[in-house]
Amino acid sequence: MIRALTLDLDDTLWPIEPVVLRAEAELDAWLAQHCPEVAAAWPIEAMRALRTRVHADNPELAHDFTALRKLSLAHVFEPFGHGEELVERAFEVFYAARNRVELYPDAGPALQRLAGRFPIASLSNGNADLHRIGLGEYFVATVTARTVGVGKPHPRIFERAVACLGLPAAQVAHVGDDPLLDVQGAQRAGLVAVWLNRSGAAWPLQRPPDIEIAELGALEPALERYAVHGAIAGGIR
Repeated sequence: MIRALTLDLDDTLWPIEPVVLRAEAELDAWLAQHCPEVAAAWPIEAMRALRTRVHADNPELAHDFTALRKLSLAHVFEPFGHGEELVERAFEVFYAARNRVELYPDAGPALQRLAGRFPIASLSNGNADLHRIGLGEYFVATVTARTVGVGKPHPRIFERAVACLGLPAAQVAHVGDDPLLDVQGAQRAGLVAVWLNRSGAAWPLQRPPDIEIAELGALEPALERYAVHGAIAGGIR
């Protein structure tokens, strides 16, 4: 019997690529207005390449997108004599835009129904702020890679979420879009793994998800079928 849920955010409740592209564009526009020399030296593509390099140079921060973004900003500001204050202001511009998301059409209604039935903990490698987005009321706990110190698929982040819910892992279903990070990670931590496969992709790994759905509105009936039939070969669809 599933008694609680953990829920991925980016690419599960909303598509993340358009959000990041818009946030990068808004940051670039802000830099052009407030620090034109930085904007000229670091156009969007160069900033992306820098962030990739900063990520590679700081593997100990792989779980902390906020820290990596701020390190990148510090790098571009420092040659022009700008310090921490401007880093924080620039990051806030990016972060405000990062939290203006457009939910998938099924996500809002499904989340409202699910929250009325299950305690839900968000479980994300990203740095979204659910209260800024306006979804905080639906979640009893927020678990992020940044706060735990490791990201999915590491078992520890799933274990933290299960502890927040106060239930055995086998009574918690994790829902996410990524086969490795969400499904395999959840299974290895003992949770019931639900693959949200919006695109109809073929399953890429050897062990299948416990449950597969094409949209969040299908989750409740899929969980009911799972409660009746349990884990079966190929999972519940």
